[in-house]
Amino acid sequence: MEYVTGQRQVIINFSEVFCKTETEVLNSACFKEVWSKFVKGVYKAEKQDLLKVLNIFPNPCNDFIKLFKLLLSFSVEEIRALSPFYKLVLDTPEKVYDLVENFYDYWRKLERYAVVFSKSNIDGIESTTFIMAQSQFNNVILKTYRTISEKVFGAKFSIYRQLPAGVNAALLISKHNWMTPDSPYAFLAKSEAIEQILIRPPFISYSEKNKRTGIYQEVFENPIYKFKDGFKASQYYCYSARVGSALTYVYFHRDYLAHGITLCNLFEFVPLSSCKGQKPDCLYIFGADIEGDSVFYHDKENDIYVGVAPHNSSIDYFGYMKKMLLTLYNVKMIEQGNLPLHGACVHITMKNGKNKNIVIIGDSGAGKSESLEALSAYAGDNISSQLTVFDDMGTFKMVDGKIMAYGTEIGAFVRLDDMTSGYAYKEMDRAIFMNPDKVNSRLVVPVATYPQIMKGYEVDMVLYANNYDEDCKEEIEFFSDKEKAEKVFIRGARKAKGTTQEIGLVESFFANPFGPVQREAQTRVIIDKFFTKLFEDGIKVGELHTKLAVLGMEHDGPAAAAKKLFELLGE
Repeated sequence: MEYVTGQRQVIINFSEVFCKTETEVLNSACFKEVWSKFVKGVYKAEKQDLLKVLNIFPNPCNDFIKLFKLLLSFSVEEIRALSPFYKLVLDTPEKVYDLVENFYDYWRKLERYAVVFSKSNIDGIESTTFIMAQSQFNNVILKTYRTISEKVFGAKFSIYRQLPAGVNAALLISKHNWMTPDSPYAFLAKSEAIEQILIRPPFISYSEKNKRTGIYQEVFENPIYKFKDGFKASQYYCYSARVGSALTYVYFHRDYLAHGITLCNLFEFVPLSSCKGQKPDCLYIFGADIEGDSVFYHDKENDIYVGVAPHNSSIDYFGYMKKMLLTLYNVKMIEQGNLPLHGACVHITMKNGKNKNIVIIGDSGAGKSESLEALSAYAGDNISSQLTVFDDMGTFKMVDGKIMAYGTEIGAFVRLDDMTSGYAYKEMDRAIFMNPDKVNSRLVVPVATYPQIMKGYEVDMVLYANNYDEDCKEEIEFFSDKEKAEKVFIRGARKAKGTTQEIGLVESFFANPFGPVQREAQTRVIIDKFFTKLFEDGIKVGELHTKLAVLGMEHDGPAAAAKKLFELLGE
């Protein structure tokens, strides 16, 4: 395929076609299709100001492309003399200019991707390097737009803005066959695997949904058998990742390419050279041709934890990609006797050189990330450094008789609504934004390296994030006995903040619907083992009152909690 267009995306295969000049851009089949969709959209929306100039031509889809080509080489006066239609159109240059600007905006609002195969065809990208190709394409799109606009405008622009006008992201892809011919997963071999990703920030994507709902159910028959025979491998890409310690392959349909690319800001990417021929610990197929809900399965014969999400609009939200991966990993951890945590962990280095490792547990919207971000802002220069070990999901493991905390992700999936003003701007150059103008808008930003999150940190304090209690006497209250502590943590109470479909005060087992809920009996035994150890070792276990869900305390609540936490660290 040379290109693929969807409702909000364009995928161009640079290995098949690569436009190096303005004329090649206008002659390309991709340009013709995008322009035709734009014109049809104008008619559908009945934009009268644009329709007036479009309707001058008998066939605006084809005739305007001819006009654009002429504008590359000839003056307006020369073109006016060629046809009465051209004269009528160019007699209203301001309307033509407005039409070009609207089309340019339409193009830039699309999610625009390029794919390059490792072994390019001679007629494709040729010897141009992967990175340089994106820059070259961006420049030729800008030049095409500027040449046509300036001709119509009748003068050179005084101000030039070097906007990302080419592609938002590009993928270098190749084959990755890790399975044997008789493997039940052999049907995945024809999919393309990602070797490199290039992103032009700011990367902004929009999805059908902006909230996640429900939990993932475990099934006891491998769901791949329901769709493997009709699997269209050419429509899927594979992202190889480290989710915690687990090698994970994510096969996602090209319709969800934005979600697949976002993975690079959240999970450590594993180059194909490092995992060639390796069987994964976890496998996720996102956007499979299957009915029903997203489910997971433990393939004990091959020791692979398999997740499957259907191809429909109900899962078109990054949270559905992220949370299944964490569910698969957490179930694997439970099977190994480790304790999955839904929370955040920071490694703090004080000015005196001492280190503190703080773990805050709580479900979505409890105020974990907000409190830690407030701590960073409040402490300022009083803390030498603050490393986020995990921002959403982590694991307790027993190592040499000590409780050690480990991360799963190198990035943070942050809800912007609750962050301090200006946070998004600080992360503009490296963050990936999702639905930025909607409630529950998100960004994904790298916060640590893989060696950092997997180093293992001896736990100094464990807190439960309480976002709803407004009558508490202290911002932090510690438990005196294990039973009371376990009861609060296992109850997993919080007031829903709109991150999911839940409303009001809700509860979820151990504040973690991603593994522990599905394996509650196993998890209860592990919780008791670790909490017994916490109290035996004198590690402080308490409740952090963030007040994030208390009206009017969305910012002051986490700030006060952070202040108290800082005071305790100083002690």
